[in-house]
Amino acid sequence: MAQYMKQGALALHGTKKFGKFDKGLAKQLPEAYKKFWREWRETEPTAVHYIRKEGKFERDEVTGVVTPVQNVPIPFKYPKEFDEGIWGGEMVIQGFVKRNPTKRRIPHFWMPRLRRMVLRSEVLDMYMAVVVTKRTMDLIHSSHGFDHYLLKTPACDLGSNLSLAIKRKLLHELQAGCPNLASNPTRQREILEEYSQYLEQYTPEEIEWYGLTFTEAIEKLQKSIDDANPIVPHKVIFRAKLIEQLRKAEEKIISQEEPPVPIEETTSWLSKVNPFGKKRET
Repeated sequence: MAQYMKQGALALHGTKKFGKFDKGLAKQLPEAYKKFWREWRETEPTAVHYIRKEGKFERDEVTGVVTPVQNVPIPFKYPKEFDEGIWGGEMVIQGFVKRNPTKRRIPHFWMPRLRRMVLRSEVLDMYMAVVVTKRTMDLIHSSHGFDHYLLKTPACDLGSNLSLAIKRKLLHELQAGCPNLASNPTRQREILEEYSQYLEQYTPEEIEWYGLTFTEAIEKLQKSIDDANPIVPHKVIFRAKLIEQLRKAEEKIISQEEPPVPIEETTSWLSKVNPFGKKRET
């Protein structure tokens, strides 16, 4: 019985669930990226498909029954086309419809109406064709421009990879002082005065990591680690060691080699047996 006591004591406190940043290379990601991730994935977005009710309880006007308020977000479907456009918070919703009281309900998908529009970025000084919804255009008009809409909207409401990539590029461009407008100093100064206010809520490190997906952040971290600790192939190391060994061996042979004896002082065996050779003087 005693062998189960430890497990039972741990079960009282529950088992620890590993998060996205608790294992592997993700543990080394900086706090700047974790802050962006919490803003993007863990913050509840603005309610678009339902009206959020205030308070904890509500009273029915007819029956007078008090019931708790349940602001449960509607589950969405995220198709791959979602990351290729800017939908302004609209999503694909899966549900059921009952078109006839005498028949069963049937599955149904509610899709946002998409349209391709040409939008202009003043900071980047370029036009781009983007798939948007009517709500996206309404938000852009109410924000007085495409750049203002992206810079003032949190990541949880933008959602798509395309919108976050454009916002990341806008922040980098503003941080660098809009170098693409260097040919027009007056316009460059006006743009910086109008949009530099959005840089106050970010640090340079947060701008560096803002807008990256989890895979891109891991690749960026891995690249920085590889650049700091370059990996040298073994064949290069072994070649260098072999060349060094050969050089030392050659130096050792040269140092041990005796100086050559002059030819005049040598006497070969042929000169000893040659009867016509010159005799040595005694």
